Amino acid sequence: MLRTAALGMFLYGGYSIAIGLIDFIFLEKLEWWANLWMILAGFILSFGAIFTRISFPGGLALAIGGLLGLHAISLHNEIHLHGQLSQNLQLSRLAFAVLLVILGYYGWNPDETIDTKLPDRESEPDVPVSNNN
Repeated sequence: MLRTAALGMFLYGGYSIAIGLIDFIFLEKLEWWANLWMILAGFILSFGAIFTRISFPGGLALAIGGLLGLHAISLHNEIHLHGQLSQNLQLSRLAFAVLLVILGYYGWNPDETIDTKLPDRESEPDVPVSNNN
């Protein structure tokens, strides 16, 4: 589940970056700040996806922030481009984002962040090392 969530987040972030760059450079349908917002939120979501996949603490929260940023700018872009909001499109975006977060939450494995090969600091005796060469 975690791999699916991370892949979905990463692809959604990459898609947003690509669409933002294409519109920023070639199409110019949206304002420059809206495209930069979409690109930045896509980067945040992509990094959040990477951190979510490795079960890094705060990775899922970063991904949620990217998803919220992309949803907020999609509200602006849809009104700007079409003159009205499509309830079905916005609800489908919301359902997709919620699905990704649920998959990431239930697939989270905090044991992956702990390296069991390293000994505990408490188990090592404090023996001074002498430099008598």
